[in-house]
Amino acid sequence: MPLLQFKNLALAYGDVSLLDHIELTIEPGERIALIGRNGAGKSSLLKILAGLATADDGTISQSPNLKIALVLQEPQFDEQQTVFDAVATGLGHVADDLIAYHALTHGAAGAGDADALDELSVLQTRLEAHDGWQLQSRVGHAVARLNIDEDATLGSLSGGLRKRVALARALVAAPDLLLLDEPTNHLDIEGITWLEETIASYQGAVLVISHDRRFLETIATRIIEIDRGQLVSYPGSFVEYLRRKAEALHNEAQENARFDKVLKEEEVWIRQGVQARRTRNEGRVRRLEQLRRDRAARRDQLGKVNFSLDAGERSGKLVAELTDVSKSYGEKHVIKHFSAIVQRGDRVGLIGPNGAGKSTLLKLILGDLEADAGKIKRGTKSQTAYFDQFREALDEEATLGDVISPGSEFVELPMGNKTVRKHVISYLGDFLFPPQRARAKVKSLSGGERNRLLLARLFSRPANLLVLDEPTNDLDMETLELLESLLQDYSGTVLLVSHDRTFLNNVVTQVFAFEGDGLVRAYAGGYDDWLQQRPAASASVDTPATTNVRRDAVVASAKPPTRRTKMNFNEVRELEGLPVKITALEKEQAALQMRLSDPEIYAKSPQLVASLGARGNEIAVELEKILARWEVLEAKKAEAGG
Repeated sequence: MPLLQFKNLALAYGDVSLLDHIELTIEPGERIALIGRNGAGKSSLLKILAGLATADDGTISQSPNLKIALVLQEPQFDEQQTVFDAVATGLGHVADDLIAYHALTHGAAGAGDADALDELSVLQTRLEAHDGWQLQSRVGHAVARLNIDEDATLGSLSGGLRKRVALARALVAAPDLLLLDEPTNHLDIEGITWLEETIASYQGAVLVISHDRRFLETIATRIIEIDRGQLVSYPGSFVEYLRRKAEALHNEAQENARFDKVLKEEEVWIRQGVQARRTRNEGRVRRLEQLRRDRAARRDQLGKVNFSLDAGERSGKLVAELTDVSKSYGEKHVIKHFSAIVQRGDRVGLIGPNGAGKSTLLKLILGDLEADAGKIKRGTKSQTAYFDQFREALDEEATLGDVISPGSEFVELPMGNKTVRKHVISYLGDFLFPPQRARAKVKSLSGGERNRLLLARLFSRPANLLVLDEPTNDLDMETLELLESLLQDYSGTVLLVSHDRTFLNNVVTQVFAFEGDGLVRAYAGGYDDWLQQRPAASASVDTPATTNVRRDAVVASAKPPTRRTKMNFNEVRELEGLPVKITALEKEQAALQMRLSDPEIYAKSPQLVASLGARGNEIAVELEKILARWEVLEAKKAEAGG
């Protein structure tokens, strides 16, 4: 029997239909990922599922005694509450007795106070009547897994640790359906791995909103997407969803192109006027009216964020050189004897647990903080743009227009050697803000919209040094992928703090990894390259040994081969040339996809569509062969000792 079922569910805000008479069934044990554009209605649907909001129309049926727990993006806590007490509140009516019992056993009763012992006896009786000892054990186990002092107050914890406590609070209730809204935000990589393992071992059903692609590929057994008011289900992994979604969009574009062609022909016919009336083809006229109604009702694919970034004046070749740099706060060593060079065009990713010192290292590189020891040489002609993780720079009462261009209706955009003047409403439109939102206040924006606004402001001025502190939080996947593409083509230097493993792999060329007790090491490549290269002693830092590495991650074997096969000269040359071939094919593939996304091509050049589609299939086959060959040669290289 399904846990929960929606039929004909509808929800609208004003004249915008977020959920257009959708249907949804959730079965026991499913792990579902809910995805969609920012503002598509994902959080609204989650609140309806949790019973915190009601739909405008439709029916909801659920299994008897269904228990649902919701973890919001920003969990709310009493700052003075302890970790144990916060987790125990997930148990409902038993929580008060359990919290009181815990306080007494850790306080007056433990010291032998007579009144406290009497109260303890009363609590024991009540807890025994409600299976309290099993519940206490459940709370204790959840707190132990958090690896946090149970008596620590919530106000003393970082955002990532508070998110973990919120997850533990939900889990102790043993809900049949666990709802998670952007649970990886504020979690470091070790925390995300903990969450992946927790979900993998959880017996109930899970529905999660997330844009972390590797996280989704690891945990999801089904993807459901809200797209223009409709809910579409894609059974299988996230990678399978990507393939089927691309096919669906291609088919939709073809169908819309055929529809528009017929409509255009009928509009030409009706405008002939007298001839149309003479033929008195009333059926054809009625058909045209229906075509017009269908076209008006059709919700086209949402536009993509349109942004570009000008690197401005070239900086000097050297951006920063750190020599034997150390920094401490009191007794805590944040950075010890770190040396590295950042050159123009480098894209550096900073990896490490929350609180390890990533922001401190950024400030040292930028000159906002002085080192305790060592030397930092900074380059010349740097123009820095800083993406603020906590959005502190945004004035809640300011309008979107004022954030982009204070006191003016126009924004001056750098374009190479010239400046282009653009109206602020048009510029905000490039970031998917409709004209009426230009005068809205910042406080009305969702998390994803705030990030888009910060990107809009960031990209409105030239910069040859980009500092991005957790830029991916709350961004939808299409905006995220476009940001990746922009950074890959950016000619300036990038310093990036992120816990998004796929984003790191796709963007950075170098990693600074915080590996515990102030030790920072530099590695070439992205996140997966760091996994391969790091010393065995640091394997438990930020990503525990139990990490479930996704299928496309290459993990080096810890056991050396007994026999080594040497690569010949031709194989070495072939391996060196494969990345160039792959890059060329991927660029051609991207160009084909862009051409095929234009509806006009299907009406004007159907033969060209067939030709482009055939070439796309050829590229896919060719890429598959090259990647397979690359794996073979890389394995042979590893066997030969590198």
